[in-house]
Amino acid sequence: MEFLSVIEYIAVVFGIVAVYLNVRQNIWCWLTGLLQVALYVIIFYQAKLYSDFLLHIFYVFMQLYGWYHWLYGGAKKDALPVTVLNSRHRLVWALLIVIGTWLWGWFMAARTDAALPYWDAFTTVASVVAMWFMARKYLESWILWIIVDVVAVGVYYVKDLLPTTGLYIVFLGLAAAGFIEWKRSMLAQQKEAVL
Repeated sequence: MEFLSVIEYIAVVFGIVAVYLNVRQNIWCWLTGLLQVALYVIIFYQAKLYSDFLLHIFYVFMQLYGWYHWLYGGAKKDALPVTVLNSRHRLVWALLIVIGTWLWGWFMAARTDAALPYWDAFTTVASVVAMWFMARKYLESWILWIIVDVVAVGVYYVKDLLPTTGLYIVFLGLAAAGFIEWKRSMLAQQKEAVL
């Protein structure tokens, strides 16, 4: 087994653990996620998926931010609750994803030898937004992750990154579970606040 393949399998394991812990709103999701994204920096560079490579460098910093924000981002510098965006913010973020995808895809197609530049750009731009939403504990993060995971499965399959394709199929299931779990948590928090 090649060295890069071993790294990919290790990254897959850390990725599954990280997302599972994220679904459970367990703070250790950020440390396991940090290990996963650091390994994927290497993997995506080797696969010439440059948008994903840059995305995972961004993820390194977001893992640290998310860890801190989940611990101290609440109203009283305490644990952060799950919340939702208003309709106007959802529309603005959706437009940013569309525009960002087009611009980043065009740049990658024109300036690099990137494989699947527009699909890769979409997963990158939407993932940046989803990661920001995750760190802020917005319920909409899971909806974005579901969409990203569906597209990513196709991209990684085409690039013959089969363990990573499998990982994103698992991520898709975990994202659906995360949406259900976080929504349940948010409704319970709201009910508690009323009492």
